[in-house]
Amino acid sequence: MKMIKIKQVKSSVACKQAHRDTVRALGLKRIGQTVFQKDTPQIRGMLKTVNYLLAWELTDETPSPKVKKPNAKGYTVIKQKQ
Repeated sequence: MKMIKIKQVKSSVACKQAHRDTVRALGLKRIGQTVFQKDTPQIRGMLKTVNYLLAWELTDETPSPKVKKPNAKGYTVIKQKQ
């Protein structure tokens, strides 16, 4: 299935509330963040609405899985001593 790679390139602070809500609905929270969405008519309409804030491209690649980072202390407990 075709995917759309969307990146936020401008801030939505001075925009209409509806445009800010659209950017959030696309899954974007900050400038420079990239998300992947399925290529559907609904997503295309959202992109058309806020095209001045975003850069996007069609792609066949799928998003890479997120890598879990170790916890704050740098180790994990496997089994507790009794």
